[in-house]
Amino acid sequence: MSKEVLYSSTRGDKGCIKASQAILRGLAPDGGLYVPDHIPHLEKTLGEISGLSYQETAYEVMKLLLTDYTEEELKYCISHAYDSKFDTEEIAPLSEAGGAYFLELYHGATIAFKDMALSILPYLMTTAAKKNSIQNEIVILTATSGDTGKAALAGFAEVPGTRIIVFYPKHGVSPIQEQQMVTQKGQNTCVIGIEGNFDDAQTGVKKIFTDPELAKYMDSKGFQFSSANSINIGRLVPQIVYYVYSYGKLLKEGRIAEGDPINVVVPTGNFGNILAAYYAGKMGVPIAKFICASNSNKVLFDFFKTGEYDRNREFVLTSSPSMDILISSNLERLIYHIAGDSSETDAKYMKELADNGKYEITPAMREQLKNFYGGYATEEETYKTIADLFNNASYLIDTHTSVAAAVYNKYKEETGDKTVTVIASTASPYKFTRSVMNALSKGDDNKDDFALADELCALSGVAIPDAVTSIRNAEIRHKTVVEKTEMESAVKSFLGI
Repeated sequence: MSKEVLYSSTRGDKGCIKASQAILRGLAPDGGLYVPDHIPHLEKTLGEISGLSYQETAYEVMKLLLTDYTEEELKYCISHAYDSKFDTEEIAPLSEAGGAYFLELYHGATIAFKDMALSILPYLMTTAAKKNSIQNEIVILTATSGDTGKAALAGFAEVPGTRIIVFYPKHGVSPIQEQQMVTQKGQNTCVIGIEGNFDDAQTGVKKIFTDPELAKYMDSKGFQFSSANSINIGRLVPQIVYYVYSYGKLLKEGRIAEGDPINVVVPTGNFGNILAAYYAGKMGVPIAKFICASNSNKVLFDFFKTGEYDRNREFVLTSSPSMDILISSNLERLIYHIAGDSSETDAKYMKELADNGKYEITPAMREQLKNFYGGYATEEETYKTIADLFNNASYLIDTHTSVAAAVYNKYKEETGDKTVTVIASTASPYKFTRSVMNALSKGDDNKDDFALADELCALSGVAIPDAVTSIRNAEIRHKTVVEKTEMESAVKSFLGI
């Protein structure tokens, strides 16, 4: 029997709580993120894992980190999350193209990798509420740079005992992403555009979360906040699964031998997806390099290069909007770990970030990052990589995946490293149809994104996902747009308090 995993705040609130309580809270009261007190090793060998289905792999990973869930509860959550809502039986297929293996994480209901975790989070959360005798209605409060919003809305729509409010940058997502969100059905759903960027939305959400007076007021009205962002450990744990699964898949197909190292490339904005790979490594997956791919908002590239995190720079809107982020929230968890699990050190850096917009880690901490490689791709490189992969390998990718592929190409050129590599393919090309068509020199400013989707389908032979066809003529239900200073009022208005 493995030891129970307890969770505490990265910033020093040392009250160790159970996994279900951390999932319900989302964010610690001191503004920190919940981290496990230890990271357990996989109980099965990688050889044994290679024979498991996605659902079975999920159980093997999640039972070790969500230790206060019973076997029955976890298996219920997993079986209801990873079912026919995915359009491939495998859940997360691996496709070989251009000298790498693309881990396709976009076969869920909203055609982005966020589905991998947000299909299960509502089940984990409602189970947690029952386990902890929660009487309040849970209000999921989320900031999105495009993908989390729709995936969270789809997961929580009409889930009893919950409401969900999503804030997104009104002018900072793709037309398909926006249409997916504003047409969302469900009496318990609310989508609000803000006049600002994703960092403004995320900062506003965190501020609402950590306001003790507001929490008291909410409680008096029968509500409590939780989060569907990757700041919630219940979002992060399910993401570890697909890295474990991809290793097992490579092993099963004879692409590697048991124990062989692999590299992982992740297009990175908020740092949650690559942190999940880091945790998979800690659990026993032999990952040699964590290749962190940024777009023109290259705050993480600069961090890995210099040891200084500095968000004081121009915010750039790119063709990979889900990565248009200057404050990568989940990096805080990594900072905590490389500081020797020191909440004191982490809190100091986060205060510096809040006060001055930057901090610099010590040489000893930088030494702990030697398995990380930071790279970035320009818009031109992003477009060229989409075209090259399609023209040379008949493989179609979206802009975010292209950032990762472009950075991987640079990494290979720079290092000569021939290690088998998995690239996290994070969204369907149809989520960013206009950009993909522009990359293939087939764009047309006179056509809307749906007409372009038809043309992309004819050109590539890749079917248009139901997530796109179903919103083509859907009714727009959410029309609210507010200033970033009005977010709290908008929340109260939706809740009728």
